[in-house]
Amino acid sequence: MTQLANPSSRNQPTNRRAFERFALPTAYTPMSVRLLSKTTFDLEGHAYDISEGGIRFELDEPIPAGTSVAVKLELPGLADDAGPGRAIFATGNVVWIDDEDIDIGPARMAIAFTMFCRAGDRERLLAQLGQQRYLRAA
Repeated sequence: MTQLANPSSRNQPTNRRAFERFALPTAYTPMSVRLLSKTTFDLEGHAYDISEGGIRFELDEPIPAGTSVAVKLELPGLADDAGPGRAIFATGNVVWIDDEDIDIGPARMAIAFTMFCRAGDRERLLAQLGQQRYLRAA
């Protein structure tokens, strides 16, 4: 027997994300990025939303899709909960870039995480997201 699709779901987009995203306070969520070929975090920007699987952010300089990078993220309130200066470090690949308005402002892009760099980074991120401090992103 073939099951028919629910007619009410035809006009709803399918959520293909594996992890729930959370909106971050843009002006208050600084992050640093470095190409894996470099040793210093020389690109500064702001995060828009995050999940266990990745992050959407902006930088003044675009990074081409497919580039492997390391990120350092300072979540609001994280220093209070996990000790002063505790950032989350991860590596990942740039999966998309919105360069439509790049001549008039920062480039928005997203990274899919491939690894959390230090013991406890993933757990600190999940603990922050689990505190209902951030709104769920669409």
